[in-house]
Amino acid sequence: MFGQTSTTTTTPPPTERGLEDLDAAAMAYAARIAGLPPERRGEARDDLVRFALPFAGRLARRYRGRGEPLEDLEQVARLGLVNAVDRYDPERGSFTAYAAITIVGEIKRHFRDRTWGVHVPRRLRDLILEVGQATAALTSELSRAPSVAELSARLETPQEEILAALESAAGYSPASLNAPVGGESSAEFGDLVGESDNALESVDDRVTVSGLLHRLPWRERRILAMRFYGNQTQAEIAARFGISQMHVSRLLSRALTWLRQAMLADAPPPWQNGAAEPDPGKTRISVKQDGDSVVVEVGGEIDRDGADQLRRAMLEAVTGQPSEVVVDLVGAGGFDAGGIAALMAGRDAAERTGVPLRLTRVQPAVRRSLTAAGLSPARD
Repeated sequence: MFGQTSTTTTTPPPTERGLEDLDAAAMAYAARIAGLPPERRGEARDDLVRFALPFAGRLARRYRGRGEPLEDLEQVARLGLVNAVDRYDPERGSFTAYAAITIVGEIKRHFRDRTWGVHVPRRLRDLILEVGQATAALTSELSRAPSVAELSARLETPQEEILAALESAAGYSPASLNAPVGGESSAEFGDLVGESDNALESVDDRVTVSGLLHRLPWRERRILAMRFYGNQTQAEIAARFGISQMHVSRLLSRALTWLRQAMLADAPPPWQNGAAEPDPGKTRISVKQDGDSVVVEVGGEIDRDGADQLRRAMLEAVTGQPSEVVVDLVGAGGFDAGGIAALMAGRDAAERTGVPLRLTRVQPAVRRSLTAAGLSPARD
């Protein structure tokens, strides 16, 4: 019974009287885990954390009443305590002081990063704190609220940044849209701001019309776009397509009637009883012999894809050494840079071979483009 006794260093348990000496408990913890592998240190670590929980709770309660639930602050304090235990080094001094600094730092970081109702940059949040402190000091000195200029002079900060800080301070705890207006009314704050978006009800119709427009022939699509999106008059549209204003009116009426029927039907009706018009936008080029002359008929939109086809057709017409090459542009709706370059290549080839070349039946809009490019269409 009186032989040698062995002693083991353990973390002293907490008593009913409160928290024991944290420094002694931390030293005992450090001695206990010395030489132990990492996987066997968990039990000692948990003992020290449980022992120091009341200390963390007391630090958390210092910050209650600042808009954050006490339970959240205690959780943050416990996280700081765990970090302090994991990083503790006995050679650096008192564990109590180190744990207090770590826990308070976590709590302040929580207030800084997690309690703002909207995102505010950290630089601006720091400035808000400085403006608050300067406001309190200047109010005491001046016996009134300081102006923006006075705050700017005290903090040596531009007035624009002071104003931004004052405005952003409202983002810490913004008003809820669900907050009651007051009194016995059931109205909420959100009922008093904003307004109904009347265009929202037409979203389905807009999406439906967009899909139906692609079912119309090319010419009707262009006329509708020019009339209702480009705000062009029927006379302007008629001049663009080389048709009469009455014809434009009939095309608009027919297209709008079809759209109304298609909007109300489960399945869109076929256009003109299923007889689709040829797409005027598609390039159409043909070469025909007319006595000693050759006629190159051009229709549709002559873009980059159709330019090579037009160039080959004109070179083929010139190569046969006819008495004349007539380029009939009555069906051509437009030329881009590639199409105009193809016409110029045909003109140059005709000049080299001495074959006369004439551009005829040109629509007004196309005539303006060709004239600007140095091509002179014939006056029909």
